[in-house]
Amino acid sequence: MEVGIGLPATIAGVEREQLLEWARRAEARGFSSLGTIDRLVYGNYEPLIALAAAAAVTERIRLATTILIAPYRANGALLAKQAASVDRLSGGRLVLGVAVGGREDDYEASGVDFHTRGKRFDAMLEQWQRIWAGESFGTAGAIGPHPPNGRPQLLFGGSTERTFARAAKYGDGWAMGGGSPDQFKGGAEQLRAAWEGAGREGTPRTMALAYFALGDDAERAAGRYLRDYYAFLGDYVDMIASGAATDAATVRQYVDGFAAAGCDELVLFPCDPDPGQVDLLADAIA
Repeated sequence: MEVGIGLPATIAGVEREQLLEWARRAEARGFSSLGTIDRLVYGNYEPLIALAAAAAVTERIRLATTILIAPYRANGALLAKQAASVDRLSGGRLVLGVAVGGREDDYEASGVDFHTRGKRFDAMLEQWQRIWAGESFGTAGAIGPHPPNGRPQLLFGGSTERTFARAAKYGDGWAMGGGSPDQFKGGAEQLRAAWEGAGREGTPRTMALAYFALGDDAERAAGRYLRDYYAFLGDYVDMIASGAATDAATVRQYVDGFAAAGCDELVLFPCDPDPGQVDLLADAIA
């Protein structure tokens, strides 16, 4: 199993140099991917823009939106162009993880109907296939640039039957946004069933996410960040905060657990924006 690391792009107060140094260190220490998570009504950096910045200071590491909430970005053609641009500029390193999301405030702020997001998402996915295939949309032809590998690798977030059906029809796999290795195994079984039912060949790619903070201030950093970011979940936020890995032994437990569950890649997201966290995590899993 590969191990990726999240960018600290959603942590309050993170600045340019921290973000860029984080990306450089993540590549130098051998992590497989840099991940981003997404919301609109918060003080985070927009995921594709954050990954474009990371692309400029790296050469090898994959760049993953895990996940990007697509339907509140009302212009599907523009989103396809933005994704293709990051993919092209990074040499084909973009992994585009997408989902419908569940926060109504993001949709309200975008002026997009929350209750039609699934239908909007399906239409967007159809549109992306046409765009990335190079279909002509006007006098100048296709909407470019053309992604190096035809299209970005496409993963789907969520846990509904529709999520797995979309992954089997349009994508390359599934990303679990949070949960235990046992929950991952259940989702992966649903994914494989949908994949086979759609007549797809090969094996779908799987990814899982977890949080970490290491060092002397680990527990406080995890509680401070996660209770703020997930405050909208009410009492459930305590479960999320307590689930962060705050010592090397727990990090290794997470890595071993997801590896045993058959996960292809675990992306560990930070609760502390100090680039030193990259080295602490790399040392913990060495």
